[in-house]
Amino acid sequence: MSLEKIKQALSTVKYPGFSRDIVSFGIVRSVDFENGKASVSIAISTSDASIPPAIRDSVEVALKAVPEVSEVDVTVVLSGGKKPSQNDGSAPTEGIPGVKHVIAVSSGKGGVGKSTFAVNLACAFADILEAEGKKAGIMDCDIYGPSVPLMLGLSGRPFVEGESLIPMDGHKLSVMSMGFLVDEDTPVVWRGPMVMKTIQQFSQNVKWGELELLVVDLPPGTGDAQLSLVQTIPLSGAVLVTTPQPAATQVAKRGARMLEKTNVKILGVAENMSYLEAPDGSRQNIFGEGGGEQTAKDLATEFLGQIPLDQAIREGGDAGMPIVLANPESQAAKAFVSIARTLLDKVRS
Repeated sequence: MSLEKIKQALSTVKYPGFSRDIVSFGIVRSVDFENGKASVSIAISTSDASIPPAIRDSVEVALKAVPEVSEVDVTVVLSGGKKPSQNDGSAPTEGIPGVKHVIAVSSGKGGVGKSTFAVNLACAFADILEAEGKKAGIMDCDIYGPSVPLMLGLSGRPFVEGESLIPMDGHKLSVMSMGFLVDEDTPVVWRGPMVMKTIQQFSQNVKWGELELLVVDLPPGTGDAQLSLVQTIPLSGAVLVTTPQPAATQVAKRGARMLEKTNVKILGVAENMSYLEAPDGSRQNIFGEGGGEQTAKDLATEFLGQIPLDQAIREGGDAGMPIVLANPESQAAKAFVSIARTLLDKVRS
């Protein structure tokens, strides 16, 4: 039996209190298999005495379920009891306090309307969850080009309470963005470590309150910011946003591979700017046709749906009134709500 089969079994073991598994958190130090005996060494940094035995027991259960394994030896080593961080590859001791599900919106490249998609998706979640007496939020992690405040019509500075920031409120959403912390015309000229620190602060030093779901708007690309976020925040999964043409779909697939390497589940692919609907009801495929659906097939994930190219979407973003709220009966708004319902079912299942 290959060691890969052992690792696959280990990837089903969740770190206690997280949706992420112990393999993606990087705490599995060694794996061996010989004569029916599976040996696993795990190194963690935690001050919670319940974590090591919980992980050990879960690993034993997962490995004993593998037919070829007759004996299991699990060693859990505590590395100093310091607070873990993404830098040492160990699992954090806590997620985002009060937040139940976290969905990242990723694109791989800029110019595909990712932030517009994320804002409208978050507004759709807020409407759906309000009927259940629950709340949603959005975290704008596009550090270099934060646009979420504009699209939600928000400005000013968040309140500070002790060492924590209080998120802004807009359209029934709790909102945090770099755009609240710098002047409008001030560029963010930071290297990787500063970006990583900001993302950590957004997850650990913001009082989000009780949220059923938090949408995270990832910056385009596969660099420091993206890696920092997926290693810092326990994601329930990610949505890939692309436009139909190959220039976008090829880069979206590269972004998906980065997420897969960090064991972030791809919840599906959404195609933005899919078509322009003429007054007579006919559709013009300005950016091509079928790219989003093909991307979903290539990634073996679900095609979530199409968002039309609609001037009202842009106007709503510029005016701080997303189309989901400004015109809920529009084709675009209905598409966003449909995608939100699908994703909510996925993360709750």
